[in-house]
Amino acid sequence: MAHRKTLFLLVEDFEDSRFMMRRLLEMAVTMALKEKPQLILMDLSLPKLDGLAATRKIREHRASAKIPIVAVSAHDSPQSRNEALAAGCNEYVTKPIDFEHLNSVVTRLLH
Repeated sequence: MAHRKTLFLLVEDFEDSRFMMRRLLEMAVTMALKEKPQLILMDLSLPKLDGLAATRKIREHRASAKIPIVAVSAHDSPQSRNEALAAGCNEYVTKPIDFEHLNSVVTRLLH
């Protein structure tokens, strides 16, 4: 089966930022496909990186579509949570991270 090349649209006026954003998104998707991790912790609040876009791209590929993705964000709002779940995240954890809760989430998703 031929894989479509991943396409990202970046709207950014600073050329160096565009380059870094593109590389980070491509690396996230490539690593998910190549390494086939058992779980992905996706920070949604990274500067210059859209974790929701990376999640959507990871979900597009059959090889990585079922990998559990836990969104990690500083935004504790129903809207942010809903956006992450709609993008394909399985769970949503807020910062500062409650590691006991994170452990519970990870354990549940891996079993």
